[in-house]
Amino acid sequence: MMQRLLLSVLLLCLVFQTSAFAPAPNAAPAFTRSNMNTQRYNIIDTMKSVFGNWGKKATASHILIGPKTMGEAEAKEFLGNLKAEIDNDPQKFAEAAKEHSKCPSAKKGGDLGEFSPGMMVRNFDKVVFAEDVGVVHGPVSTQYGEHLILITERTGE
Repeated sequence: MMQRLLLSVLLLCLVFQTSAFAPAPNAAPAFTRSNMNTQRYNIIDTMKSVFGNWGKKATASHILIGPKTMGEAEAKEFLGNLKAEIDNDPQKFAEAAKEHSKCPSAKKGGDLGEFSPGMMVRNFDKVVFAEDVGVVHGPVSTQYGEHLILITERTGE
């Protein structure tokens, strides 16, 4: 009796999992980016970042072009051209962020303030804690879209 009940519950779970909660076959995903693994850090990745960058803090600004604004290729091309115009100038970067970024930080010239390792999404975190300070980096892809990143300060090196 108990085996039949468990088997019935298991069968119902499989049916609901594969059909009731699955998207319609012709439904396009709400957001896609090619060849990316940009899920929030799992606990192991977070700990690797925190311990690998122990004591470090960074201050950075960014320009975000979200997926609703333009496609991935178009955003990368746009940001590449913008990066050439900015040429590592913090003032030009702030002006470009106010004009083009789709992040709420655009009001502050893209300034994200100070943060520690593991507080940002994976690809963003990797750039901020590994690349040169005072240089515009990118385009960098995350689940939020395409970014240009200006690392303004990093402490604890």
